[in-house]
Amino acid sequence: MEHKERSHRSYEWGMEMNHEPKILVVDDDPMNLMVLEATLKQLGYGVLTASTGKEGIEKAQQEKPSIILLDVMLPDISGFQVCEAVKAQRALANTPVVMVTALGDRESRLKGLEAGADEYLVKPIDRVELTLRLKNLLKVKAYNEYLEGMRNILEAEVAKRTQELQRAYEKLDEAYLEIIHRLGRAAEFRDDETGAHIQRMSHYCRILAREIGLPPEKQKEIFYASPMHDVGKIGIPDGILLKRGPLSPEEFEIMKKHTIIGAKILSGSEHPVLKMAETLALTHHERWDGSGYPHNLKGKEIPLEGRICSLADFFDACTSPRAYRPAIKIEEVLGIIKEAKGKHFDPLVVKAFFKALEEILATKEKYTDASEGERRTEKLPPR
Repeated sequence: MEHKERSHRSYEWGMEMNHEPKILVVDDDPMNLMVLEATLKQLGYGVLTASTGKEGIEKAQQEKPSIILLDVMLPDISGFQVCEAVKAQRALANTPVVMVTALGDRESRLKGLEAGADEYLVKPIDRVELTLRLKNLLKVKAYNEYLEGMRNILEAEVAKRTQELQRAYEKLDEAYLEIIHRLGRAAEFRDDETGAHIQRMSHYCRILAREIGLPPEKQKEIFYASPMHDVGKIGIPDGILLKRGPLSPEEFEIMKKHTIIGAKILSGSEHPVLKMAETLALTHHERWDGSGYPHNLKGKEIPLEGRICSLADFFDACTSPRAYRPAIKIEEVLGIIKEAKGKHFDPLVVKAFFKALEEILATKEKYTDASEGERRTEKLPPR
């Protein structure tokens, strides 16, 4: 409010302008220059002069006059061209230009107004008319500057508020992502996986979504949703979930239900992230050839985000140590993925995976925690 009041006082109808407004007179006739200069000084104005159009433009740029009195007939370029050049510059756009000429015909007046002139005076200039025109133009200029100042203040305030809202949104976004990760880790803590697994998963999924060409909003959704892909493990008994040896057929049937349990936990939301999380929980174990579970979906019957999550989950699970086995060598896992192209995995997703392999491996290295490093060195029995 203080800024607005100060701005208003500074620009209020020309009353707080410089003590001596500067008038630039552009005319090639020395006698006209002398007469106008003397008249303007008597009226209390500072005076700048130029005898050519180009000189007038240069002085206008350097001195930023309050008003320009501009002759139409100049030796190099016309006054109309000078007016257009002045008005085209942002710093001078609000500077009033008065065309002064012996040409009083309608066509010349219209041409001057078209060039951006604010007033049009015909020689010989009437002193009273000149005085009134200049006073009015100075008031208009002052008010325009006041509006410009207010606009700048408003833009600055809007920019400030926008930045504040953006920072608040980013904090909310970070909190939201942290909640999602913690929900994912609630399931992981019942298994032998780590928090780093869901971090890697989310980054792998976003990388693959980007390489496939999904829009940024979908990339963001899968990044947020993928940590919840195994939330259904909360409903699997410890005796099966933590078993070190191979599962029996009956136990494996129970294990497969974590996809349905997870989808039920996440169902019923209208939020796009939670809706995608529901899809990922249900379909991340489906296979391209229809041999997956829980519904034996085949090919494009499997949602694309489910196909992406399937490969990301497989790669990270194989290359990470588990209680029942050490990590499998990356080269071996890459060979398995190539072999499973068109069988277990969508060929499009496999192509995207190998295209972004360098970035995926860098991500894996970045989000490997100390506990996994220790577990890699253990000699564990195969499952």
